[in-house]
Amino acid sequence: MPAVFIPVWSTGFIVARYGMPHSPPLAFLSLRYALSLLCFLAWIAWSRPSWPRGRIQWAHLAATGVLMHGGYLGGVWAAVKAGMGAGTIALLVGLQPVLTAVWLSRQGASEQVSSRQWLGLALGLLGLVLVVWHKLGVGEVTRWNFALALMALLSITAGTLYQKRFVAPCDVRTANTIQLLAALAVTLPFVPLENESMVPHPQLIGAVAWSVIGLTIGGSSLLYMLIQRGAATQVTSLLYLVPPCTALMAWVLFDEPVTLTMAAGMLLVAAAVALVVRAPPTAA
Repeated sequence: MPAVFIPVWSTGFIVARYGMPHSPPLAFLSLRYALSLLCFLAWIAWSRPSWPRGRIQWAHLAATGVLMHGGYLGGVWAAVKAGMGAGTIALLVGLQPVLTAVWLSRQGASEQVSSRQWLGLALGLLGLVLVVWHKLGVGEVTRWNFALALMALLSITAGTLYQKRFVAPCDVRTANTIQLLAALAVTLPFVPLENESMVPHPQLIGAVAWSVIGLTIGGSSLLYMLIQRGAATQVTSLLYLVPPCTALMAWVLFDEPVTLTMAAGMLLVAAAVALVVRAPPTAA
Protein backbone atom coordinates (compact mmCIF):
# COMPACT_ATOMS: atom_id res chain seq x y z
CA MET A 1 0.00 0.00 0.00
CA PRO A 2 2.76 2.59 0.72
CA ALA A 3 4.07 2.24 -2.84
CA VAL A 4 0.67 3.34 -4.13
CA PHE A 5 -0.20 5.79 -1.35
CA ILE A 6 2.87 8.04 -1.63
CA PRO A 7 2.54 9.03 -5.33
CA VAL A 8 -1.25 9.41 -5.03
CA TRP A 9 -1.02 11.60 -1.92
CA SER A 10 1.79 13.62 -3.49
CA THR A 11 -0.53 14.82 -6.26
CA GLY A 12 -2.36 16.99 -3.72
CA PHE A 13 -0.03 19.96 -4.27
CA ILE A 14 -0.16 19.44 -8.04
CA VAL A 15 -3.97 19.56 -7.93
CA ALA A 16 -3.84 22.70 -5.79
CA ARG A 17 -1.69 24.39 -8.41
CA TYR A 18 -4.24 23.53 -11.10
CA GLY A 19 -7.40 24.20 -9.14
CA MET A 20 -6.83 27.14 -6.82
CA PRO A 21 -6.59 29.88 -9.48
CA HIS A 22 -10.20 29.12 -10.45
CA SER A 23 -11.95 28.52 -7.13
CA PRO A 24 -12.00 29.54 -3.46
CA PRO A 25 -10.63 26.76 -1.25
CA LEU A 26 -13.66 25.86 0.86
CA ALA A 27 -16.06 25.83 -2.10
CA PHE A 28 -13.69 23.48 -3.91
CA LEU A 29 -13.36 21.19 -0.90
CA SER A 30 -17.12 21.17 -0.25
CA LEU A 31 -17.72 20.11 -3.85
CA ARG A 32 -15.00 17.48 -3.49
CA TYR A 33 -16.56 16.08 -0.31
CA ALA A 34 -20.08 16.04 -1.80
CA LEU A 35 -19.03 14.25 -5.01
CA SER A 36 -16.90 11.80 -3.03
CA LEU A 37 -19.89 11.02 -0.82
CA LEU A 38 -22.01 10.22 -3.86
CA CYS A 39 -19.31 7.85 -5.12
CA PHE A 40 -18.95 6.09 -1.78
CA LEU A 41 -22.73 5.79 -1.31
CA ALA A 42 -23.09 4.24 -4.76
CA TRP A 43 -20.24 1.84 -3.94
CA ILE A 44 -21.86 0.95 -0.62
CA ALA A 45 -25.27 0.39 -2.25
CA TRP A 46 -23.66 -2.02 -4.71
CA SER A 47 -21.38 -3.92 -2.31
CA ARG A 48 -23.44 -3.62 0.93
CA PRO A 49 -20.57 -3.55 3.47
CA SER A 50 -21.23 -3.40 7.20
CA TRP A 51 -21.49 -0.06 9.01
CA PRO A 52 -19.65 0.75 12.25
CA ARG A 53 -21.50 -0.40 15.34
CA GLY A 54 -22.58 2.05 18.00
CA ARG A 55 -22.88 5.80 18.24
CA ILE A 56 -19.47 6.09 19.89
CA GLN A 57 -17.67 4.71 16.83
CA TRP A 58 -19.67 7.01 14.58
CA ALA A 59 -18.63 9.94 16.77
CA HIS A 60 -14.96 8.89 16.67
CA LEU A 61 -15.05 8.61 12.88
CA ALA A 62 -16.76 12.00 12.61
CA ALA A 63 -14.03 13.54 14.76
CA THR A 64 -11.29 12.11 12.54
CA GLY A 65 -13.17 13.37 9.47
CA VAL A 66 -13.27 16.91 10.85
CA LEU A 67 -9.55 16.77 11.64
CA MET A 68 -8.12 14.90 8.65
CA HIS A 69 -10.41 16.22 5.92
CA GLY A 70 -11.80 19.50 7.20
CA GLY A 71 -8.88 20.80 9.26
CA TYR A 72 -5.95 19.42 7.29
CA LEU A 73 -7.21 19.96 3.74
CA GLY A 74 -8.93 23.22 4.64
CA GLY A 75 -5.72 24.56 6.16
CA VAL A 76 -3.47 23.46 3.27
CA TRP A 77 -5.71 24.74 0.48
CA ALA A 78 -6.51 28.00 2.24
CA ALA A 79 -2.81 28.62 2.96
CA VAL A 80 -1.93 28.05 -0.71
CA LYS A 81 -4.76 30.35 -1.76
CA ALA A 82 -3.46 32.97 0.70
CA GLY A 83 -0.08 33.03 -1.05
CA MET A 84 2.03 30.41 0.73
CA GLY A 85 4.33 28.55 -1.65
CA ALA A 86 4.01 24.82 -2.15
CA GLY A 87 7.53 24.25 -0.80
CA THR A 88 6.78 26.15 2.39
CA ILE A 89 3.53 24.36 3.15
CA ALA A 90 5.15 21.02 2.30
CA LEU A 91 7.94 21.68 4.79
CA LEU A 92 5.55 22.75 7.56
CA VAL A 93 3.17 19.83 7.11
CA GLY A 94 6.22 17.56 6.76
CA LEU A 95 6.92 18.15 10.44
CA GLN A 96 4.11 15.71 11.27
CA PRO A 97 6.31 12.62 11.83
CA VAL A 98 8.43 14.48 14.38
CA LEU A 99 5.36 15.95 16.09
CA THR A 100 3.78 12.49 16.28
CA ALA A 101 6.92 10.95 17.76
CA VAL A 102 7.28 13.74 20.35
CA TRP A 103 3.65 13.33 21.42
CA LEU A 104 3.97 9.55 21.78
CA SER A 105 7.20 9.81 23.77
CA ARG A 106 5.80 12.42 26.17
CA GLN A 107 2.59 10.47 26.73
CA GLY A 108 4.40 7.30 27.70
CA ALA A 109 2.38 5.46 25.08
CA SER A 110 2.67 1.75 24.47
CA GLU A 111 4.09 2.55 21.04
CA GLN A 112 7.59 3.66 22.03
CA VAL A 113 9.88 5.53 19.65
CA SER A 114 13.27 3.82 19.50
CA SER A 115 16.66 5.52 19.17
CA ARG A 116 16.92 4.25 15.61
CA GLN A 117 13.55 5.79 14.77
CA TRP A 118 14.54 9.13 16.33
CA LEU A 119 17.64 9.10 14.12
CA GLY A 120 15.49 8.34 11.10
CA LEU A 121 13.07 11.16 11.95
CA ALA A 122 15.95 13.64 12.29
CA LEU A 123 17.53 12.54 9.00
CA GLY A 124 14.15 12.72 7.28
CA LEU A 125 13.60 16.28 8.47
CA LEU A 126 17.05 17.27 7.18
CA GLY A 127 16.36 15.62 3.84
CA LEU A 128 12.98 17.34 3.64
CA VAL A 129 14.62 20.74 4.15
CA LEU A 130 17.13 19.98 1.38
CA VAL A 131 14.31 19.05 -1.02
CA VAL A 132 12.09 22.10 -0.51
CA TRP A 133 14.68 24.71 0.54
CA HIS A 134 14.81 26.29 -2.91
CA LYS A 135 11.04 26.89 -2.79
CA LEU A 136 10.89 28.63 0.57
CA GLY A 137 11.09 32.08 -0.95
CA VAL A 138 8.42 31.49 -3.58
CA GLY A 139 5.41 32.37 -1.47
CA GLU A 140 5.11 35.23 0.99
CA VAL A 141 4.56 33.95 4.53
CA THR A 142 2.11 36.02 6.55
CA ARG A 143 0.62 35.52 9.98
CA TRP A 144 -2.61 34.40 8.34
CA ASN A 145 -1.29 31.76 5.97
CA PHE A 146 1.19 30.54 8.58
CA ALA A 147 -1.71 30.06 11.02
CA LEU A 148 -3.58 28.10 8.35
CA ALA A 149 -0.55 25.88 7.70
CA LEU A 150 -0.12 25.30 11.43
CA MET A 151 -3.80 24.33 11.68
CA ALA A 152 -3.29 21.80 8.88
CA LEU A 153 -0.22 20.32 10.61
CA LEU A 154 -1.93 20.00 13.99
CA SER A 155 -5.13 18.64 12.43
CA ILE A 156 -3.56 15.76 10.51
CA THR A 157 -1.29 14.89 13.44
CA ALA A 158 -4.17 14.87 15.91
CA GLY A 159 -6.41 13.01 13.46
CA THR A 160 -3.83 10.27 12.90
CA LEU A 161 -3.23 9.75 16.62
CA TYR A 162 -6.96 9.91 17.40
CA GLN A 163 -7.89 7.37 14.74
CA LYS A 164 -5.15 4.98 15.80
CA ARG A 165 -6.32 5.07 19.43
CA PHE A 166 -10.11 5.32 19.28
CA VAL A 167 -11.38 4.08 15.91
CA ALA A 168 -12.06 0.35 15.82
CA PRO A 169 -11.31 -1.50 12.56
CA CYS A 170 -14.24 -1.19 10.16
CA ASP A 171 -14.96 -1.12 6.45
CA VAL A 172 -13.03 1.67 4.75
CA ARG A 173 -16.00 2.62 2.53
CA THR A 174 -18.45 3.23 5.36
CA ALA A 175 -15.74 4.82 7.51
CA ASN A 176 -14.83 7.29 4.76
CA THR A 177 -18.50 8.11 4.22
CA ILE A 178 -18.93 9.10 7.87
CA GLN A 179 -15.70 11.11 7.82
CA LEU A 180 -16.70 12.99 4.68
CA LEU A 181 -20.17 13.77 6.03
CA ALA A 182 -18.56 15.34 9.11
CA ALA A 183 -16.03 17.29 7.02
CA LEU A 184 -18.78 18.60 4.71
CA ALA A 185 -20.89 19.62 7.71
CA VAL A 186 -18.13 21.86 9.10
CA THR A 187 -16.88 23.19 5.75
CA LEU A 188 -20.09 24.02 3.88
CA PRO A 189 -21.36 26.74 6.27
CA PHE A 190 -18.23 28.81 5.60
CA VAL A 191 -18.55 28.77 1.79
CA PRO A 192 -20.88 31.84 1.64
CA LEU A 193 -18.19 33.83 3.47
CA GLU A 194 -15.71 33.41 0.59
CA ASN A 195 -15.51 36.43 -1.69
CA GLU A 196 -14.92 34.51 -4.90
CA SER A 197 -16.92 32.32 -7.24
CA MET A 198 -15.91 29.05 -8.89
CA VAL A 199 -15.02 29.40 -12.57
CA PRO A 200 -15.76 26.25 -14.63
CA HIS A 201 -12.31 26.19 -16.19
CA PRO A 202 -11.06 22.88 -17.66
CA GLN A 203 -8.20 22.88 -15.14
CA LEU A 204 -10.71 23.20 -12.29
CA ILE A 205 -12.85 20.37 -13.65
CA GLY A 206 -9.79 18.15 -13.95
CA ALA A 207 -8.65 19.10 -10.43
CA VAL A 208 -12.07 18.24 -8.99
CA ALA A 209 -12.21 14.91 -10.82
CA TRP A 210 -8.78 13.80 -9.63
CA SER A 211 -9.41 15.10 -6.10
CA VAL A 212 -12.51 12.92 -5.85
CA ILE A 213 -11.27 9.76 -7.55
CA GLY A 214 -7.55 9.81 -6.81
CA LEU A 215 -7.13 11.74 -3.58
CA THR A 216 -10.32 11.03 -1.61
CA ILE A 217 -11.47 7.62 -2.81
CA GLY A 218 -7.89 6.42 -3.38
CA GLY A 219 -5.52 8.37 -1.14
CA SER A 220 -7.71 8.87 1.93
CA SER A 221 -8.84 5.25 1.85
CA LEU A 222 -5.22 4.05 1.71
CA LEU A 223 -4.24 6.37 4.58
CA TYR A 224 -7.15 5.04 6.67
CA MET A 225 -6.04 1.44 6.10
CA LEU A 226 -2.37 2.24 6.76
CA ILE A 227 -3.22 3.87 10.11
CA GLN A 228 -5.38 0.90 11.10
CA ARG A 229 -2.67 -1.63 10.24
CA GLY A 230 0.54 0.14 11.23
CA ALA A 231 2.17 2.01 14.11
CA ALA A 232 1.51 5.75 14.08
CA THR A 233 5.21 6.70 13.91
CA GLN A 234 5.83 4.35 10.98
CA VAL A 235 2.79 5.53 9.04
CA THR A 236 3.45 9.24 9.46
CA SER A 237 7.11 8.79 8.55
CA LEU A 238 5.91 7.79 5.06
CA LEU A 239 4.71 11.37 4.64
CA TYR A 240 8.38 12.41 4.55
CA LEU A 241 8.37 10.92 1.04
CA VAL A 242 5.58 13.20 -0.19
CA PRO A 243 7.58 16.43 -0.81
CA PRO A 244 10.35 14.62 -2.76
CA CYS A 245 7.74 12.79 -4.81
CA THR A 246 5.91 16.06 -5.43
CA ALA A 247 9.17 17.68 -6.55
CA LEU A 248 9.71 14.91 -9.08
CA MET A 249 6.17 15.35 -10.39
CA ALA A 250 6.68 19.10 -10.71
CA TRP A 251 9.89 18.41 -12.63
CA VAL A 252 8.03 16.17 -15.09
CA LEU A 253 4.84 18.25 -15.41
CA PHE A 254 6.07 21.82 -14.98
CA ASP A 255 9.77 21.51 -15.86
CA GLU A 256 10.79 22.65 -12.38
CA PRO A 257 14.51 21.84 -11.93
CA VAL A 258 15.78 19.08 -9.66
CA THR A 259 19.18 20.06 -8.28
CA LEU A 260 21.92 17.89 -6.82
CA THR A 261 20.99 19.19 -3.36
CA MET A 262 17.39 18.10 -3.90
CA ALA A 263 18.53 14.68 -5.13
CA ALA A 264 20.69 14.27 -2.02
CA GLY A 265 17.72 15.24 0.13
CA MET A 266 15.53 12.64 -1.58
CA LEU A 267 18.06 9.90 -0.90
CA LEU A 268 18.33 11.04 2.71
CA VAL A 269 14.56 10.95 3.11
CA ALA A 270 14.37 7.46 1.65
CA ALA A 271 17.07 6.24 4.04
CA ALA A 272 15.30 7.93 6.96
CA VAL A 273 11.98 6.25 6.23
CA ALA A 274 13.76 2.90 5.98
CA LEU A 275 15.21 3.46 9.46
CA VAL A 276 11.81 4.34 10.94
CA VAL A 277 9.70 1.59 9.38
CA ARG A 278 12.26 -1.24 9.58
CA ALA A 279 11.17 -3.83 12.07
CA PRO A 280 13.41 -4.15 15.15
CA PRO A 281 15.65 -7.23 15.29
CA THR A 282 14.11 -10.19 17.07
CA ALA A 283 15.93 -11.94 19.85
CA ALA A 284 17.48 -15.28 19.00
